[in-house]
Amino acid sequence: MTEKKRPAKERLRSGFTTGACAAAAARAAALGLVHGEIPASVETLLPNGQRVNFTVYESELREGTARAVVIKDAGDDPDCTHGAHMTVEVSVLPYQIDQVQLRGGIGVGVVTQPGLGLAVGGPAINPVPRKNIETNIREAGASLLEANGLLVIVSVPGGEDMAKKTLNARLGILGGISILGTTGIVKPYSTSAFRASVVQGIQVAANQGHNTVVLTTGGRTEKFTMQELPHLAESCFIQMGDFLRYALDAAKRCQLEQVVIGGMVGKLTKMAQGETITHANRAEVDTGLLADIAQELNVGVELCDAIRQNQTARFASEQMQALGLSEPFHRRLAERVVGTLIPRYPNTFRLTVLVCDFDGKKIAEASSS
Repeated sequence: MTEKKRPAKERLRSGFTTGACAAAAARAAALGLVHGEIPASVETLLPNGQRVNFTVYESELREGTARAVVIKDAGDDPDCTHGAHMTVEVSVLPYQIDQVQLRGGIGVGVVTQPGLGLAVGGPAINPVPRKNIETNIREAGASLLEANGLLVIVSVPGGEDMAKKTLNARLGILGGISILGTTGIVKPYSTSAFRASVVQGIQVAANQGHNTVVLTTGGRTEKFTMQELPHLAESCFIQMGDFLRYALDAAKRCQLEQVVIGGMVGKLTKMAQGETITHANRAEVDTGLLADIAQELNVGVELCDAIRQNQTARFASEQMQALGLSEPFHRRLAERVVGTLIPRYPNTFRLTVLVCDFDGKKIAEASSS
């Protein structure tokens, strides 16, 4: 049986991340400084290697400084940042040869707690978009950087109000939104149509005669699992987004023999605590669960308390890595995921959980019997 294509008018429309839009605005502003005119549209390099044209909605050029605005289009994914005016100002830093400095302006959150992989006190601009913004700046402003540096300030007017609809404050990100995106593309994970596409993908794998599906939360974990399981057909790999329950229910209905979940510490913690819809706004990470695992590994009471009081799973992961306990810590977390999910699907499928770090490298795994 072959997969039926959805009519074009029913297909979900992808959008762009805040990071991609900021990179586009940054590139446009840098081109303005080089050529004396800010373009009305700009071809931008995304983190996934694609080049995409963005419209520049507003611009301003004055001596040594250029400002450009790109409006975020989230596609068919309902997102509080849809329509955000991603604003970037690029200024020349005389004599600071080849230096690119990135700062957060109004509406971009400030990191106030460890555990996010970002400097405390710095802007909440995640590592991938940070690198992508700099890459676009260096491409567009190469001639300027031969003799000067460039200061890049990312702002999001209204970002503080947008952030109230997220869990940023609980994560210690204050005053605005985070600049996010590992590929530059927003896939519409939050819609009912996407949930249906997850189920359909599992049905297609089963109809093609495969007895295994690999469920991942996004592009980075999918790439990781594909590297770990190269013998499986591409159709076996399903980006389920946050919809674990729908995916597992479909695997049960299709009578699949093996389910593999690939994930990182944050989503896996939510699965271990029993959340089967793992969207950031649906539930907080139970860092107490992570503290309990650390305690099982004879980690000191003071650090266990710090893990329990922190709002992020990443903090616990980083602390365990520093102690040389990364593998046993993440293996026990994977075992918790198995122990939580298998009783809900008894005598159904064998479950394996693969854990990777934030660079997509394997840390640990666990399986049901």
